[in-house]
Amino acid sequence: MGSLSICLISFIVLFSLAISLVSMGFYFIMHDLVYFIEWEILAMNSGSIVMTILLDWMSFIFMGFVLFISALVIFYSEEYMGGDLNINRFIILVLMFVLSMMFLIISPNLISILLGWDGLGLVSYLLVIYYQNVKSYNAGMLTALSNRIGDVALLLAIAWMLNFGSWNYIFYLECSQNSTEMMIIGSLVMLAAMTKSAQIPFSSWLPAAMAAPTPVSALVHSSTLVTAGVYLLIRFNVLLAESFLGKILLLFAGLTMFMAGLGANFEFDLKKIIALSTLSQLGLMMSILAMGFPKLAFFHLLTHALFKALLFMCAGAIIHNMKDSQDIRYMGGLVIQMPLTSSCFNLSNLALCGTPFLAGFYSKDLILEVVSLSYMNYFSFLLYFLSTGLTVCYSLRLVYYSMSGDFNTFSLHPLNDEGWVMLRGMMTLSFMAVIGGSLLSWVLFPTPQMICLPFYLKTLALSVSILGGWIGYELAKFSLSYDLQTLKLHFLTSFMGSMWFLPFISTYGVSATPLYIGGSTMKSFDQGWSEFFGAQGLYQLFSDWSKINQWWQNNDLKTYLISFILWVIILLCLVSL
Repeated sequence: MGSLSICLISFIVLFSLAISLVSMGFYFIMHDLVYFIEWEILAMNSGSIVMTILLDWMSFIFMGFVLFISALVIFYSEEYMGGDLNINRFIILVLMFVLSMMFLIISPNLISILLGWDGLGLVSYLLVIYYQNVKSYNAGMLTALSNRIGDVALLLAIAWMLNFGSWNYIFYLECSQNSTEMMIIGSLVMLAAMTKSAQIPFSSWLPAAMAAPTPVSALVHSSTLVTAGVYLLIRFNVLLAESFLGKILLLFAGLTMFMAGLGANFEFDLKKIIALSTLSQLGLMMSILAMGFPKLAFFHLLTHALFKALLFMCAGAIIHNMKDSQDIRYMGGLVIQMPLTSSCFNLSNLALCGTPFLAGFYSKDLILEVVSLSYMNYFSFLLYFLSTGLTVCYSLRLVYYSMSGDFNTFSLHPLNDEGWVMLRGMMTLSFMAVIGGSLLSWVLFPTPQMICLPFYLKTLALSVSILGGWIGYELAKFSLSYDLQTLKLHFLTSFMGSMWFLPFISTYGVSATPLYIGGSTMKSFDQGWSEFFGAQGLYQLFSDWSKINQWWQNNDLKTYLISFILWVIILLCLVSL
């Protein structure tokens, strides 16, 4: 390979593939094409094993975006993971991750979807435990086991699909959407998607997965693992619209969006704040999907992937420079010390808040206006706009903490902008975070959306954003002489700051009772009377007998002679009888 590293080769291959796939996607959407490819692997008697591939504009554009972000993340990893001796293994794991996602995107078949789905689950576990310590192992187990629930739901859906004679769900969605079987399959697929996209009550694994290296977080939380559930539901969207399932999903997604936005305002770990922000955006995608707008959900999924990957890459650069400290209370004045990284960081934060004419604005503003125009209940409407305000609130709180003020850690701490390899990756994504939204909106919605609303509804999104920004500023403006209000309202603060106690419920809450029962059983059975009369008792008995036998047979001539004479006497007695 000469001077080319594995990172560079992967980057070149993935980047060129990404450009060609996005171009194909644009071509397909303009000409309204869909290709359905079937490859018969094996045919025996009347049964055949067929691999099916669905190529339409959605799968092409999504694959292109995933490959584009993966290419930049791998390019960035060359410097970020430079100190790692096993960087080749790391890059191969990331490539396996991307391959699983590709597999999932092009599958119209539940069996092949399961292969990609499980591939994502397995490789994500391996990447979360990449830095081998107890915290990473626990996070990895939580991630893997939460996702297993969804895998089981998908397996059950596959079993139910047997009623139709084929696993290609794409054929049956339209014709039988009101049938009971399809509703059961829909609910199972919805459960699977909710575990993968970390909706309530399966949310706690997503912030825990932050134990993975930052390039992995950038990939996982933008375009791969967590969006798999949203993508699957976009494909199954016919079952959600106008049904009871859609209403349930709308409620859970709205609550997830609100809970994550609230929790991020109480968090001090840089990566966890961004993880909770991902959770909030996933709730937004799921809720607009539940309302019957799959194209809008897909649009937001793509724009979100661009600025969220950039946000994580900037966070990685900051953590790298802060000598692996992730606490935002130690940061401050970074804008002076790391100007380029700070510029990219602020740009992605503004895109997340929905600042006009950046990527996030085109999808987020459209979603909120469609929500204002739709027929929905007051509670869901409130959740949408409160969550929007909270997004701006935690984003600006994060910016104030890290960018402004004085540097809050020890003085002999030379900071510099990261090396050019990381900055190149970040700047390319920054360019996309600026133009990506408008580019996609022109392609996906060639005819402009005409949304007529009264003035107060039209300006509501802007109003809650400004209000949220002001509250974020107030939250960040504290000094040592202030009374700590959180200690006065400790229960409320810990409830809102710990994702409504979900991490406790899904870890300690699930494992405490079985562990207690297991401990009691071990004490009473394995270390109690059954052990005395059972395994250990038998062992002791046989051990004692074998010792006597060993002593008897210890090659002593006198013993042998006596035993021989005894045997002869016994035999003679028997004969005489």
